[in-house]
Amino acid sequence: RQTTGKNGSVTTKFEKSTDMELSELQKRVDAWIREYGVRYFSELTNMAILTEEVGELARVMARKYGDQSFKAGEKENLADEMADVLWVLVCLANQTGVNLTEALEANFAKKTARDKERHRNNPKL
Repeated sequence: RQTTGKNGSVTTKFEKSTDMELSELQKRVDAWIREYGVRYFSELTNMAILTEEVGELARVMARKYGDQSFKAGEKENLADEMADVLWVLVCLANQTGVNLTEALEANFAKKTARDKERHRNNPKL
């Protein structure tokens, strides 16, 4: 929510949300970037950051669910790492004009058409 001060300055208040639509998430990230981040990093920089964040998520997964153990003092916040990945992915979507709601709906349709019987007929599952 945005408010305008007496001097004309605009401040964005970021309220907590229990459930959030993807379109709202895209708007909130964009508002945060404009309020606190000044501007988006370049698409290529954000792609590199996304790769880094996925690596950090992979490290936590390997420690928590794999054979490795956590190092002393190493953080193990799985949810935070997932949120970091989502954040940068939303930044990339905003920068490239991708509507994530539309993209995800199209992706569900693609997967349903392609895979609706595939997994049921897989003897490995």
